[in-house]
Amino acid sequence: MKLIAKRVVLHFPGFEPLDGTAHRARYERSARQSAAVWGVSIATGAAEEGTDPVSFEVTMGDGMGSDAGDSSGWQTKSRIHMIDQDALVHRLRGGNTLSQIMAGFRSCAAIMLEGGMRGYFRHAWRFGLFFVFPFLLMALAIALTAQIAVMPYVLGFSAWHMFWSGPLALCFFVFAFLPFSERFHTLHLFADWEMAVALGRMDRADFNGWLEDQAMAVRKALEEEADEYVISSHSMGSSVAAHVIGILLEKEPEIFKGKRVVFATLGSAILQCALMSSATLLRTRVGLIARCPEISWLDVQCLTDSINFYKVPVVAVSGHADAPQAKMILIRVKQMLTREHYRKIRKDQLRVHRQYVLGPDLRASFDFTLMTAGPMPASVFADPDEKRMPG
Repeated sequence: MKLIAKRVVLHFPGFEPLDGTAHRARYERSARQSAAVWGVSIATGAAEEGTDPVSFEVTMGDGMGSDAGDSSGWQTKSRIHMIDQDALVHRLRGGNTLSQIMAGFRSCAAIMLEGGMRGYFRHAWRFGLFFVFPFLLMALAIALTAQIAVMPYVLGFSAWHMFWSGPLALCFFVFAFLPFSERFHTLHLFADWEMAVALGRMDRADFNGWLEDQAMAVRKALEEEADEYVISSHSMGSSVAAHVIGILLEKEPEIFKGKRVVFATLGSAILQCALMSSATLLRTRVGLIARCPEISWLDVQCLTDSINFYKVPVVAVSGHADAPQAKMILIRVKQMLTREHYRKIRKDQLRVHRQYVLGPDLRASFDFTLMTAGPMPASVFADPDEKRMPG
């Protein structure tokens, strides 16, 4: 198998309050960890000045080659473009607490009315629970707050007592519940569902304009010559990537002609948006990607990750049963980490969900760094028996 000497990577991170520079720093830490596990050398370059999205170069080698005067050594250079959602995250989290709560419940209602929740429980019941949890938690807190406020009236006291019970209820909500709820990232999840509705309905001019801008940036990155192009995405980033790549295919159906392209969706949340009845454009773009002959779609899923659609065929469920289906790659987080490390994180579902793009403790069948910077084509991850490194 021919090794990759030059690769272009377009990575769409998940819904996190991190800009491209922060994502580059995380990638560097994970890459060092992965390189130590596999016994190779790796160098992550600084972010290139003036690039938007943030771009940087990663060089991986076996420690031999030109420096050692050994022609058997290999070296792979990957230019990585981080197409982060930080601007959108800050826009959604920019309002006051009350406005964020109201926007979150509006999003919840929209998803329920458009059949999204029904689809979640039909195809992946654990994802359905992930959907309802923050809203049930917030609803319970609001009900308890109201109960505290009206308690004097319920007990038969004068309504004047509500002058102290009302402020007490407010203090409970602001100083007790909200800090407690941050353990579960409740308001962040409210914003996440607001974005899911925006990417499903495509009815927000600011979001649509941002997607068009990212499509132009990706179009420019694809002009660089490379042996392989990897379009990787994590969580909500997979819906963003589907829109962006779909926009390019709508405008230039032959844009990938002559290129080796791997579309890797990690813990994909495409169906988080696509199961809404209004998400016709997203489902159409999923079909365009699936039917593009130059694109090999790898859908990486994990049993212990509740925030993905495990063993669900994303292309077929999006309405394209007759199209080539994404190749499912089933991984286990516990096989990537030491027993002690896995024990520490296994109860934190968001942390488990991030492991797709983090460094491993052990050699495993999946490694994000090797997929995006390793010497073997990314397509080797489609076969569990393929080697991840040269012999």
